[in-house]
Amino acid sequence: MDTPKMAKVFKALSNPNRLELYLKIVENQEASYETSGECLISDIATSLNIGPPTISHHLKELSNAELIFTERKGKYLVARVNEEMIDRVNELLKLQQRK
Repeated sequence: MDTPKMAKVFKALSNPNRLELYLKIVENQEASYETSGECLISDIATSLNIGPPTISHHLKELSNAELIFTERKGKYLVARVNEEMIDRVNELLKLQQRK
């Protein structure tokens, strides 16, 4: 278990706005899974009461914690959830539950 990495993940999700943004990415990715499995940031930015510079900062923090991957597609920014990191977090929580 990589404790510093897990601490970074939980720290990234501890901000309420960042957590809301992450959950919107997850929700939109699941809704578009049949097509590309990607989430257009512009689609969810309007539903949050957060300015573009703040959204950009939160995306950077989520990306640095390896919770999401971002990619430019033309003029759009798309995000995908890092399923491997979710699996690691789930394993950590299961490990703690056994104790």
